[in-house]
Amino acid sequence: MKKKLNASHKLAIYMPHSLTHESGKMGLGILRFSTNKICCVIDPDHKGKNLKELTGIDKSIPIVSNLQEAIQLEANALILGIAPSGGRLPDTWTKPIEEALNAGFLVVNGLHDKLADKFSSLLARTSNTGSVWDVREVLKEYTIGSARANELNNKRILTIGTDMASGKMTAGLLLNEALLKNNCSSSFLATGQIGITISGQGIPLDAIKVDNAAAAVEDEVMSRQNFEHIIVEGQGSLGHPGSTATLPLMRGSCPTHLLLCHKIKETHLKNPVSHIPFPDLNRFIEMNEEVASLCGIFERPKTFAISLNTHGLPAEKADQLITEVQQNTGIFTSDIVRYGAQGFFSALAKS
Repeated sequence: MKKKLNASHKLAIYMPHSLTHESGKMGLGILRFSTNKICCVIDPDHKGKNLKELTGIDKSIPIVSNLQEAIQLEANALILGIAPSGGRLPDTWTKPIEEALNAGFLVVNGLHDKLADKFSSLLARTSNTGSVWDVREVLKEYTIGSARANELNNKRILTIGTDMASGKMTAGLLLNEALLKNNCSSSFLATGQIGITISGQGIPLDAIKVDNAAAAVEDEVMSRQNFEHIIVEGQGSLGHPGSTATLPLMRGSCPTHLLLCHKIKETHLKNPVSHIPFPDLNRFIEMNEEVASLCGIFERPKTFAISLNTHGLPAEKADQLITEVQQNTGIFTSDIVRYGAQGFFSALAKS
C-alpha cells in the first residue's frame, strides 16, 4: 500500500550517526519545516542530547537510540533522514525498516532505491498495515520543454547555488513563507526529495530523464501560473562539474528573478571536487543570468538577493562577511536562516 504523509502522521526521523553531518540534510529539513508532530530523532550517537545545541534548530524534540523508543513515543511514520553516498539504501537499514513496516509505520524514503519494490513481499502480507512512500517515484511521462513559462506575467524566482547543498531549498521555503505572511500570492515548487516530503507535491528532478527534465519543470510552473509568485527550488550548480540540474530548471521556469545561495565559510567545492575553487561571485551571477536569458533571447532574470550560509560563525564575523559581499556585489545580502526572510521579501518587492 502506498500513501503520502498526512496530518495524522507522527514522525520519527531516522538519522543514525548523522544528526550533525551534512548527509543528514533530509532529516534537518524535516525538523525545520514539517508541520507534522515530530516525536523524536533516532541517532544513537547523540541520545539524550539537546537538539538546539547540536543543530541550531530551536525545538524540544528528544533524541533516542532506536525504533522501539520511537514506538513508545507514539510515532507512526519513519522518515529516512539521511542521504548516503549515491542515494542507495545501506544494508544496515534493512532490519529497522522491516521493524517499522511490521509495526504499521509509513516509511518515507527519499533515496533512489525503491522500498516498495525491495519490501514488496512484506507489504503484500494481509497482516501488514505498514506502507511506503518512495518520494523519488516519477508519476507521469513528459515530452520536451518549449519555454511556455516565458509568456507568463508573474514573478518566477529560482534559487541557485555556488555548490550542492548550499541552502537553496531552505531559502526558497523561507521566502515563500514570508510572501504568504505578507498576504502575497505564492507557491513553492519542490524539485527534490526534501521539498516534496515537506510540501506533499512537486517533481523528483534527479529521477526524471534529462531530455524530459525541462518539460517536467515547465508543467509544474504552468500549473501554478495563476500565482503571482512561484518559488522554484534549485538543484545543483552551474559551477559544479557533476551537476546537470540547474539548466533544465532555468529552461523550464524561465525565471524572472534569481536568489543566490552561498556557503561563505567555504572557498572550494565539496569533495570529490574540492580541487575546484568557487568563482568570483559577480562573474558567477552574470553567468547564471546570461545562461537563463539564453544570451538575451528570453527576459534576463535579476539576481535580487544573496543568501549567505553563515552557520557556525559568530555573529560579528557573519555580519562582517555579509557586509563585504553586499558591498562587493551591490546586491542585498543576508543569512536567511540566521536573520529571517523579511529583508529578502523587501528586496524582491523592490525588484
